[in-house]
Amino acid sequence: MGVGRFVYTPILPLMHAQAGLSTGGGANLATANYVGYLVGALAGTLVPRLVRSTAVLRGSLLALVATLAGMALTHSTTVWLLLRLGAGAFSAMVFVIAAGSLLSHLREHPAHLPGWAFGGVGAGIALSGALVLVLRTIGNWQAAWWASAALAAVLTVGAWGLRPEPAPRPVPSAPAARAGAAGPRTHRWFGALFASYTLEGIGYIIAGTFLVAAINQTSPGWIGSGAWVLVGLAAIPSAALWAGLGRRWSRPDLLLAALGVQAVGIALPALVGGVAPALISAVLFGSTFIGVSTLALGAGTHLRFPRAVALLTAGYSVGQILGPLVAAPLLHHGYHRALLLAAGIVLAAALAALALRVRFPHVMPAPNAAPRTGSTSGHERLVVEAQAASEA
Repeated sequence: MGVGRFVYTPILPLMHAQAGLSTGGGANLATANYVGYLVGALAGTLVPRLVRSTAVLRGSLLALVATLAGMALTHSTTVWLLLRLGAGAFSAMVFVIAAGSLLSHLREHPAHLPGWAFGGVGAGIALSGALVLVLRTIGNWQAAWWASAALAAVLTVGAWGLRPEPAPRPVPSAPAARAGAAGPRTHRWFGALFASYTLEGIGYIIAGTFLVAAINQTSPGWIGSGAWVLVGLAAIPSAALWAGLGRRWSRPDLLLAALGVQAVGIALPALVGGVAPALISAVLFGSTFIGVSTLALGAGTHLRFPRAVALLTAGYSVGQILGPLVAAPLLHHGYHRALLLAAGIVLAAALAALALRVRFPHVMPAPNAAPRTGSTSGHERLVVEAQAASEA
């Protein structure tokens, strides 16, 4: 999934230089992928039987490989749009099934294990970045797509035996309180959280799409792909790392810190040229984008706002779709202005998170519901981490 969704970022500069892809066309291809991802995630959510099907998993894996290979077979922007739309949908389905499998089979295991499993997204980013880095000197944009398809095919072999989540067992119904009837009023904090997370969706995706192209404008050609490798490597432990920090510091404090660090990382290559700033930017960005999702969704769950995760997910997803479109008018002057715009939007997200800290209810009263078992809290952490990684 990491290869299928994110290999486009390091290949984008090659397509600009060799395939005649315009800057606006590049933004449109990115948007198509994010729309497809949202469609795939919604399909997996609305039709539960899909995420419990081995056939759907394997079919999605094969289809994802086919969309990567298909990019090398045409020069049509329309076909590219359809292929990236499909890549988004199939990669979402793969992830939703994998997350469901984790929720089922690691239910009684330590909560940090899913964090490392979701680091596979970062590993896919790192592998695809390394692949494009090698091919810059010995191949062209078409070879990069063929090689990424081959890499995805190899990883598909490794994922072939993954067991989807089994169908849930029927449980006796228990009386439950009406939603929100006895719960605390948390609209104020949730509003700030929703604004912050939606803004993060816009800013993060601009950087995630155009970071390599921006670095390539002021640095040697290999630096951009090398930086993308670092993004992936930094993302591998990030979910487990931020979950660990959450045991010592509050989510609002950590969310503010992560957004501030991310804003600095995004702006750095636009303000300072050279190798060192580019690599530092990659580490700062890679180590925060999954962490922000984990923290924001965890805060929403803590507030017990009705349908908190669904609402936050919707805002973040819309932000991802809007991001490349918002940045497109600036791309005629290069990518640095787009990165500065993204950094400003993430900084605005940090300011919204700052408002979240004001008298935040760190301890919530017990809800009017049936008693929970000792393993439920760990299960809830798995749910939040699964949602976070899926949006990243």
